[in-house]
Amino acid sequence: MKRVIFTNNAPAPIGPYSQAIENNGMLFISGQVPIDPATGKIVEGSIAEQTRQVMENIRAIVNAANFGNDLSKILKCTIYLSDMSLFGAMNEVYGTAIGCFGGNRSSGDEVDGSVSGEFFLESG
Repeated sequence: MKRVIFTNNAPAPIGPYSQAIENNGMLFISGQVPIDPATGKIVEGSIAEQTRQVMENIRAIVNAANFGNDLSKILKCTIYLSDMSLFGAMNEVYGTAIGCFGGNRSSGDEVDGSVSGEFFLESG
């Protein structure tokens, strides 16, 4: 059975989509950008700070879905960066948050600035 997930501890959707959908024990999380849900603004600062915010947004959604606090259970992530030179700093924070045996990941895709901030992550 499909269940819509929502928490005030992650950025609210700005369109006709949800933060996440749980279906048959699997959680599908919408793409996240480094928005602080308390202010509704992009986190200023380094890629490390922006990555931390994205991971906290994902953690909040996972918790709201009652999936616990373990991000290493994530099976798939796609990461978009505004500049490939940011990869190392992003990867360090991501690895700490997800654990060394996290799921599959596609990363290193550069985007043209249409994504807010330096970092965008899709996970499920």
